[in-house]
Amino acid sequence: MPAIRAAKAATTQIPIVFALGTDPVQAGLVANLNHPGGNVTGISTMNLDLSSKWVGLLRELLPVAKRFAVLVNTQSPDSARSIIAGTQEAAFTLGMQIEIIFASNEGEIDTALAGLGARSQALIIHPEVLFLENLGKLAALAIREQLPALYTIRDFPQAGGLMSYGSSFLEAHRQAGVYAGRILKGEKPGELPVQRATKFDLVINLKTAKALGLDVPATLLARADEVIE
Repeated sequence: MPAIRAAKAATTQIPIVFALGTDPVQAGLVANLNHPGGNVTGISTMNLDLSSKWVGLLRELLPVAKRFAVLVNTQSPDSARSIIAGTQEAAFTLGMQIEIIFASNEGEIDTALAGLGARSQALIIHPEVLFLENLGKLAALAIREQLPALYTIRDFPQAGGLMSYGSSFLEAHRQAGVYAGRILKGEKPGELPVQRATKFDLVINLKTAKALGLDVPATLLARADEVIE
């Protein structure tokens, strides 16, 4: 997001095509999804709108759970607020509680997760660059705390985390590339509507589930796009 805002601030002439997880209208990148205007358009992966889905997936895995934790980066306040509000609303609907924990750098991740397993029954990780850069560390800490953890991209279960659910970044960047090609052929970015993600991936790591002593429901496994064994 900071890079896109910097690019937009630097030029009103050079076309900019983005692929991001937040609402581009709310973020001030475009005037309207259908008619962006200006020199900016792209793909919204909608990952920040999936909070209720994440809570629901973990509740399906842990049907008697009463308390989940959400790890957010305080250096990304806009998306952090969105994640907090969405997960709290979903948890309230299910009669659950959400504990919000914070980290703004790699060193604070250890502190944030220390002892968390004694208070919460699962962990949702804010889709943010800091945590993307520390997926292996987060996966290891979650196992240490005996916490089933969920992130938005398949790199997390591939790094040893339990589960991921989010839009396909491969598809989002393919769509962004198509837009870049259309613009190079003469179309104006302001006239190309912002596209919303349509493909979402669920990935489950059964080896990690075993390490956590979990039996993943067959209904969840049947919906998975990939099961890592």
